[in-house]
Amino acid sequence: MRLLHTMLRVGNLQRSIDFYTQVLGMQLLRTSENPEYKYTLAFVGYGSNPDHAELELTYNHGVDSYELGTAYGHIALGVPDAYAACEKIKAAGGQVTREAGPVKGGTTVIAFVTDPDGYKIELIQRAEFAAGTGL
Repeated sequence: MRLLHTMLRVGNLQRSIDFYTQVLGMQLLRTSENPEYKYTLAFVGYGSNPDHAELELTYNHGVDSYELGTAYGHIALGVPDAYAACEKIKAAGGQVTREAGPVKGGTTVIAFVTDPDGYKIELIQRAEFAAGTGL
């Protein structure tokens, strides 16, 4: 088995595509329009299935916000340098909600970013991610 994608419902598809591509450095991989059922999908990622997991951004026509609830945690991205990634994200207009630094009780360097719909994204500093994230 392999993780293929995670789906997030978004209130403004273009705003979310812009965030994930321009702020987090992902690529827009494909879109799918379904007017009969009133939704549009956009898949973004650092590469395509099956080699890379993707994010499916789902826009339900006419719905501009969602209640995130308490069950959602975060999406994690490996980055070579969390400090530099935070600076790049802020420079691109992204919101860093936890600056880079060691995790409480450990040494792993992490940071948190929030996307335009309020979803949390954790950045985890890992040397093996030096190529491929765009951050």
